[in-house]
Amino acid sequence: MPPTDADNSSREKTLLINQLAVVLRSAEVHHVKNIAVAKAVNRFVDQVTVFVREEGNFVLELRGDFFFVNDFRIRYSSDIMVNFDYLMRLFRKIEVGTLIIQPGVGINDIIALTEAFITAPALNPFETVFQKVSHISSITIDHLKNIATEDLLDARKMVKKSYFNAVSFTRGIMSKIQEGEKISLKKSKRMIVSLVDRLIDHEQMLVGMTSIKNYDEYTYHHCVNVSILAVALGQRLGLSMKQLTELGMVALFHDLGKLEIPGNILNKREALTDEEWQVIRKHPVAGVRLILKMKHPDNISIRSAIVAFEHHMCFNNTGYPKVRKPLPQDLFTKIVSIADQYDAMTSARVYSRTPMSPDKALNLMAKQGGTQLDPVLLQFFINMVGIYPIGTLVVLDSREIGLVYETNPASIGRPRILIIADEKGSEMPAAAFDLSEKNAAGEYKKNIIHTLDAAKWNINIADYLLEG
Repeated sequence: MPPTDADNSSREKTLLINQLAVVLRSAEVHHVKNIAVAKAVNRFVDQVTVFVREEGNFVLELRGDFFFVNDFRIRYSSDIMVNFDYLMRLFRKIEVGTLIIQPGVGINDIIALTEAFITAPALNPFETVFQKVSHISSITIDHLKNIATEDLLDARKMVKKSYFNAVSFTRGIMSKIQEGEKISLKKSKRMIVSLVDRLIDHEQMLVGMTSIKNYDEYTYHHCVNVSILAVALGQRLGLSMKQLTELGMVALFHDLGKLEIPGNILNKREALTDEEWQVIRKHPVAGVRLILKMKHPDNISIRSAIVAFEHHMCFNNTGYPKVRKPLPQDLFTKIVSIADQYDAMTSARVYSRTPMSPDKALNLMAKQGGTQLDPVLLQFFINMVGIYPIGTLVVLDSREIGLVYETNPASIGRPRILIIADEKGSEMPAAAFDLSEKNAAGEYKKNIIHTLDAAKWNINIADYLLEG
């Protein structure tokens, strides 16, 4: 199918943002008058001149974790992800939310803008940049806007509702499968589409919901959590809406085969025998059988069966089930395997009532890159959830205790936290704090010393995250 006008327009906007990032990154390495920077600037000016001639203005906005050009949300592929992440971090660092370029912009204008951006001080960066570009008639910048508290509360309510509706739906559909009823994937698809829509608008909030673990309903929460984490990773990789929906579907059914494992084995508290492990290892094949029994098998059913079969095979084919001639793993399998392992490690289960802390789980997974897990996709995942993932309990240099509730794309080592205990260790009403905040001297106000195990401290993470 030939590309549509909409496809071409989207690509044009994406290339413009990418080229702007190339200009700024080049200027950080070289002097702004260097020939490499000059070439990058000339190319950007040529591109933006054509764009504003056709559309009037080039309006680049950073809203949450996404860029918009002339109110069109930009999607981008993994090959230019690094440039987009860089530009997002820079915009946040200098507190710029909107950049408007009008007809008549010239090379000297972009050079002046570039120099202002890359030399912005830590203290009052926006004000400094604004003054430096205020004389340029073809360029306007505006401050990064905070989302209104009321809007955040409404969004959080919608996200919570979508999450628990998905858990309830999963519980119902699995009960039907256990009873031998054939199901249709149409309703599942509608539910996943709703989750994808929520995730596109409020990624951090929905990913945060996966930190809420329910021991008694582990299976249902795990399926939904893996689906959310997989879709979030897929979005970072630049997958289309159609691909994200398919990925969410196959992730939801990745562990379906466990429905055929006898309860006395699946729920055994003691260590499993070798024979019992062999039964557990049959669930990928059982999953394929159950998926192919669904009504009206289609491409999504087949893709789901593939992922169900492969998700424990490991990146280097050392897992199970064993096959005579291993084939390259499906992309969705690689994504689901990462999401599955992370959620399983950070959840309490029958044989492991104490879950692993999110940061420890990531450290362990990082060691498995290239063996059990795809190293490239794993790095994208770590960048997505941050060094201190949502739900991590941290101790600050102020001796206060905080709980990570939102990662910081501009600085993955400085998340946003809820301070839940004072310097004496006494519980206090949760107070939000951004660890990227600096004092008048340009120093960070608070720093993380180390992490704590929330389970050992008997802290219920869900109580804080659900209240927001």
